[in-house]
Amino acid sequence: MIKNKITPDSSRLTLPLIPRNRSTPDSSRLTLPLIPRNRSGQEEMVGFAIILVIVSVIVLVLLGFMLNNPKDAGAVESYEVESFIQSSLQYTTDCETYLGFLPIKDLIIDCESEGKCLDERESCNVLNSTLNDLISKSWNVGEKSAIKGYKLKIIIDEQEKLILQEGNETETYKGGFQDFPRRDKNYEIFLNVYS
Repeated sequence: MIKNKITPDSSRLTLPLIPRNRSTPDSSRLTLPLIPRNRSGQEEMVGFAIILVIVSVIVLVLLGFMLNNPKDAGAVESYEVESFIQSSLQYTTDCETYLGFLPIKDLIIDCESEGKCLDERESCNVLNSTLNDLISKSWNVGEKSAIKGYKLKIIIDEQEKLILQEGNETETYKGGFQDFPRRDKNYEIFLNVYS
């Protein structure tokens, strides 16, 4: 048995400790009523997983539709046609004059005045062959291609100077236009790409 020790220094009274018997059954212990566990966290996780599965199935279905739509594959947009015209006007040809190698824009002007290159080739022939090469390398025309044909027209003061055409003209096409004035004349370039 443990005795209380009172020391003359302490003015407090110390209570004896009661030893606890570890062999007492759990039933004799003071128990609180069982609180039901909250399982809403698990339910939220299951719900979140179901939502993820549904969303991923929808995304896969939409992705399948987009990949299986060959009609839009390789389709041409109007901005692509306009960009092609603008960049081809800056393309430097192999026609050399006393000023240097001419870009297509200057070659069109030289062709209109029936000029020649230093190597005696006519500028209109060089313009025709250069534009044919550029278009055939840029626009893949064919039955199995998205592009069924094209038509390029160069008009100077409302008179057609050059027409390049390949493939079939269809009702569906994208077109581009570029004009520039030079030497009191108006130059217009039209390109339609048929799909």
